[in-house]
Amino acid sequence: MEFKEIQAFLKPHLKEVEVLMDVALESNVHLLDMTNRKLLQHPGKLLRPSLALLAAGACGTVCDSTYRYAAAAELLHNATLLHDDVVDGATQRRGMPTVASMINPQAAVLIGDYWLAKCLRLVLNAEREPERVLRIYAFTIKNLTEGELLQMDRASSAKTDEDDYRRIIYGKTASLFEAAAMSAAISVGASKDSIAAVGDYARSLGLAFQIKDDIFDYTSPSDAIGKPVGIDLLEQKITLPLLCALKSVSAKESRSIREKVKGIADNPALADEVRAFVMEHHGVEQAMWKMDYYVQMAISFLKNLPESEEKSYLVKLARFVADRNN
Repeated sequence: MEFKEIQAFLKPHLKEVEVLMDVALESNVHLLDMTNRKLLQHPGKLLRPSLALLAAGACGTVCDSTYRYAAAAELLHNATLLHDDVVDGATQRRGMPTVASMINPQAAVLIGDYWLAKCLRLVLNAEREPERVLRIYAFTIKNLTEGELLQMDRASSAKTDEDDYRRIIYGKTASLFEAAAMSAAISVGASKDSIAAVGDYARSLGLAFQIKDDIFDYTSPSDAIGKPVGIDLLEQKITLPLLCALKSVSAKESRSIREKVKGIADNPALADEVRAFVMEHHGVEQAMWKMDYYVQMAISFLKNLPESEEKSYLVKLARFVADRNN
């Protein structure tokens, strides 16, 4: 399925979200305002606002608070990208130069902080339960930070296991999917059970989404996904394709591969050996199976929601995550 179908269905709602973001990011500081305008010209798929709008529509009637919480999710997402690009030393994002490379890393951090502040302002100015949603977003920011730092900590020792990996991808990705969906459901006065259902759906969807991204790092050309590939290994990050491949070999060989990962910082050519190991031992195929498991789990959480177009599009969104090429 093409994501454009979902975007077309949500077009009037997404326009409201984009207007809110545009107004929220206005500044009389020329450098800040100019940079924000450039970033807004390349917004990406608006996946998280789309998820929020569908979740709200599946639980009730979309309203102004829905738009504010959907816009807040996208502002927070982009704030993390601005910060991540500094941490990772990335020079490209969505096929364009990063702010860190165009201006400098310091500016990228400060602009990311600005987007984060505007995210929280949008939440606080909503009419429907802003304090409750603010607590959700505060918890999400904690999870985002812990996820990234846990990945950084494990990368230095090459000791990431599957429990670590799930904590990492929940924190850095799935937690924001969950917050976007739950806050949107709250915005329309959904029941406790419906809020839990869309939260569970979104969490599983986010896990599947990050697994697919980690698969791309082994399989996709950089021009297909708008960012360099193979970066995870060069940064000594052990993700699911490698973890799956390691399960099929002896403990001794597993230790040997992990030592190679540890050595990549000093000898980047080792990354090619590790990648070849993953392909030889079908790590990508096994990771795809796990991704499909989370997609099906996400869909199963929707069963108790009433039938609606939005619910059908949530199912389509889950299948898009599995089938997407970028």
